Amino acid sequence: MPAMELHALQVFATVVAERSFSRAAEKLYRTQPAISLAVQRLESELGEKLIDRGAKELVPTDTGRTVLDFARRFRNLEEELAGALAELRDKSAGRLVIGANESSTLYLLPYIQRYRGLHPKIKVQVRRAQSSRIPVELLEGDLELGVASYDPGDDRLVAKVIYTDALAFIVSPKHRLARRRAVSIAELGEETFIAHNVLSPYREVVLREFRRHKVPLRMDVEMPTLETIRRLVQNDEGVAFLPRMCVRQDVESGAVREVTVKELHVERKVRLLYAKARTLSHAARAFLELVQSSI
Repeated sequence: MPAMELHALQVFATVVAERSFSRAAEKLYRTQPAISLAVQRLESELGEKLIDRGAKELVPTDTGRTVLDFARRFRNLEEELAGALAELRDKSAGRLVIGANESSTLYLLPYIQRYRGLHPKIKVQVRRAQSSRIPVELLEGDLELGVASYDPGDDRLVAKVIYTDALAFIVSPKHRLARRRAVSIAELGEETFIAHNVLSPYREVVLREFRRHKVPLRMDVEMPTLETIRRLVQNDEGVAFLPRMCVRQDVESGAVREVTVKELHVERKVRLLYAKARTLSHAARAFLELVQSSI
């Protein structure tokens, strides 16, 4: 209904409750003619009489009682809406949706744990998204916040670095290089690399460095997830470059070994992204404030 009709419903409900146009006018701080006109307009719009004016006191007609029931429902909804908005403002309700790919999700965990501690009633959803699609989804309004391990280079987006990581070269504890602290890139020409079959700027950096040093890079196996790559390396089916954050626990437990490649140091700057022109929800602004206070 248009706003005017909602107002007329409120006026009608007050008239019925007070059983008088004059008392309703006093309660609503309006003149009696204005109250009468509002009810008349509502009756004209609906094509039905809502009040029996011939009775000693004003009483609703059968149609009026039905309309009164809906007027009360609208009033209750209005109160619920006001309460929901108040909860959103004090961040005790709402939903936080963040887009991230598989590896980027790990960098969010410390922030999400702290956020949940501060705002336990806000529902948190990390939506799996292709890293290359996140800027587009932010600009089209499908996401409020996104995480990417590259700078999208778009003036319409804000990109805040929340973590600096590096690619780690990992091998099985059984591998011939497992006891080495460092190797040269030239020693890796005969290795079988297990690659992630998702294109990324870091994959391109590794390819470029191997070409620059004229060392063959044998990516004989490609996998869709980091978990399968880690498992294959643990089973000595090949070696891999993976984000250090993703293999830190494996290295600490001895499930894999990290070996330094002297000529290859690739940093990963993980960024939190959002659209400049968009008004963020209370939940998203609270997360952004938490991140900014931590970096």
